[in-house]
Amino acid sequence: MPIALDTPGVDGLRDAVRVLREWQSDGAPMHLHPGDLGWFWRSGAEATAAAVRTWSRGGRILAVGLLDGPGLVRLTIAPEARRDEALARRLADDVSDPGRGVLPEGRANVEAPVGALVHDLLSEAGWSTDEPWTPLRRDLTEPVRDPGVRIEVVGPRQAHVFAAVHRAAFGGSRFTDAHWHAMAAGSPYADARSLVAYDDRGEAVAAVTVWSAGPGKPGLLEPMGVHPEHRRHGHGTAISVAAAAALRELGSSSAIVCTPSSNAGAVATYRSAGFEPLPEVRDRYRDA
Repeated sequence: MPIALDTPGVDGLRDAVRVLREWQSDGAPMHLHPGDLGWFWRSGAEATAAAVRTWSRGGRILAVGLLDGPGLVRLTIAPEARRDEALARRLADDVSDPGRGVLPEGRANVEAPVGALVHDLLSEAGWSTDEPWTPLRRDLTEPVRDPGVRIEVVGPRQAHVFAAVHRAAFGGSRFTDAHWHAMAAGSPYADARSLVAYDDRGEAVAAVTVWSAGPGKPGLLEPMGVHPEHRRHGHGTAISVAAAAALRELGSSSAIVCTPSSNAGAVATYRSAGFEPLPEVRDRYRDA
């Protein structure tokens, strides 16, 4: 049976989010999470739909891709199909040929689950491995300690506070309260929370959004940032602990996050919040 590549449209996003929820499990390699689509939703439902690709056979989705920035597709694959040769060859062909509407010409990156056959096929086709990233995981079986700072859950009236901290934390970000409202209107946000941490002077110092994939499944931190004027005071650790607590309240089995291995400060912050580093992962890339 042939494999169909599709751009699902706004109405089809529900199915993409549904299968991403189903595919999450503890012990699996870190891969595309419904929260990744939820964070992209800040640009609106139409933009999110335009950035999603699905690969289906017989009407069943076997792989989902998110065009997450220029020249980057973040792929994930149904667990039972990660070594499916026909699917892997179709994925490799589709990401390699700019005419198929996945990646443009020139420099391009593919993120895919560790162990998926598509990695082998891309390697055979000359795709190299890029800089390493470090996934980290915190088990949520036991209660999470108090973060030691005031934490507020962001609602519509606090969206501007979250946006201001995010813009400061990520230089060059144009995130506004309108982006937060668009994100919060997306279906993945039904199982998400945005948090802001305040210092003892009442200043907003750090922010995070957490995304549940449903009870008993890993939840994602995306994004987490600390205001540059308030760094090196433990606020990154505090907001990460609060994020883990929020995910536990949402029923998540674990909290996961991924950061460039070169960002030693971020890795150290997550470790201090009880997250344990997992083996590094690398994208595949081709030169321009």
